[in-house]
Amino acid sequence: MTTKLSLDEQNLLLTTARNAIQVELNQEERMAPSLDDYPAILQEKGACFITIRKKGVLRGCVGSIEAIQPLIEDVRSRAVAAAIKDPRFPPLEYSELEEISIEISRLTPPGRLIYKTPEDLIGQLRPGIDGVILSYLSHRATFLPQVWEQLPDPEIFLNRLCLKMGLDKSIWRTASLKVETYQVEKFQEED
Repeated sequence: MTTKLSLDEQNLLLTTARNAIQVELNQEERMAPSLDDYPAILQEKGACFITIRKKGVLRGCVGSIEAIQPLIEDVRSRAVAAAIKDPRFPPLEYSELEEISIEISRLTPPGRLIYKTPEDLIGQLRPGIDGVILSYLSHRATFLPQVWEQLPDPEIFLNRLCLKMGLDKSIWRTASLKVETYQVEKFQEED
């Protein structure tokens, strides 16, 4: 991502995410505005993660890694998915809307990280900066850069990411995994 979003564009995305959730939970039928009604940067293909917190505690998080649709559409669809389709949580209730806050992470395109040894992999990771995608055979998982706040040790970070993939936590030490990194532009609703 070469261009950062303006504060107005960030706020528009946050409003879009909240409205999409509200429309879904209220089972309203509302036509989304035309793409032409949005700034050009929001019409470009983009990938994002939507994180929903209730009183500071994670309540849902869903996103995309590859940019396959306009950013404004990705925000809209991922917001609804984070609210009602995150399998770790029951669907959000309409009564919870006033208690949640929404965070959007806009992703850069992933780039391949080439490494030779487990130590080399650890040495190339940039805690707090890089989101990491691990892939092995048909397994794939990612952690946003924000996860480094809870898992600042690179070895523990990679162990947990392997577990998230559904594999043994130490497979990153023994198998040749595909590793990609990306960065995010993160913004959230004011409390």
